[in-house]
Amino acid sequence: MGVPFRLVVYATDQRAANKALDAAFKRISDLNDIYSDYDPNSELSRLSRSSGTGEKVSISHELFDILRISERISRQSQGAFDVTVGPYVRLWRRARRQKQLPDTERMAEAKAAVGYQYIRMDAKQQSVELLRENMRLDLGGIAKGYAADEAMRVLREHGIESALIDASGDLLLSDPPPGESSWTIGIAALKSPEGEPTEYLKVANLAVATSGDAYRYVEIDGTRYSHIVDPQTGKGLTTQSSVTVVAPTATLADAWASAVSVLGPGRGLRVLAARDKISALITTRQENQTRTVRSCDFPKTVKTIQQP
Repeated sequence: MGVPFRLVVYATDQRAANKALDAAFKRISDLNDIYSDYDPNSELSRLSRSSGTGEKVSISHELFDILRISERISRQSQGAFDVTVGPYVRLWRRARRQKQLPDTERMAEAKAAVGYQYIRMDAKQQSVELLRENMRLDLGGIAKGYAADEAMRVLREHGIESALIDASGDLLLSDPPPGESSWTIGIAALKSPEGEPTEYLKVANLAVATSGDAYRYVEIDGTRYSHIVDPQTGKGLTTQSSVTVVAPTATLADAWASAVSVLGPGRGLRVLAARDKISALITTRQENQTRTVRSCDFPKTVKTIQQP
């Protein structure tokens, strides 16, 4: 998945902790072998190569499940989240390296291969057919969260009730540390992950994911383009933003943080209002003007934490 994972656990002894951690990291590694779009031998890459052939490909439970969830979120987000965005993502990766906009011909070719409605799923046979040629699936907006949920499930199977999983800034939290009432999570809106937090959440037993372009963007001809691509236009977002989503699972938090980034503050909050127990804090910056909005049910934040 191209990012580091960090796990923090509280256990009765070191041996129990190590056993649980080994199992959780193995689960993450196994899922990476399935979901990676960088690895040409991953199950996801092999499925993408079947696009446009008319072949129904039998796939693993893990791949079918994440595609099923992705399709539902695509519908709910009005297409703002779409795992078929891979052809566009590849063009913008090249654009960031070369500092040149993708040419119109390649963008047109990519557009013909993008659209979640071109994934045909058969639950009975646990198979998938990719209906358009040159489709490339990209799970970058959801795989980290799914892997975190699975790692937490493994930890619980090993008796770990208090844990934090950090999937490169996407956090999944179970019970708080012994003697504490919650975990304290910093939010550094519009800053790099290493930046000083501007607000803090005190939460437990939920997921917190942030999507933004603080350090992954490119400036071309005076315009700032994010690494986050709008599946409907094929272009990197041009409004600088940071979206923090709180949800019951890391899968949902990860995917909705990406979706709301594309939808923008107004549409994003309206769409989330129909989603149970999912809320967002959205900060945008345009022409040196910073604006922050949040769902009415977003957890209360504190500006500072008193040091003991």
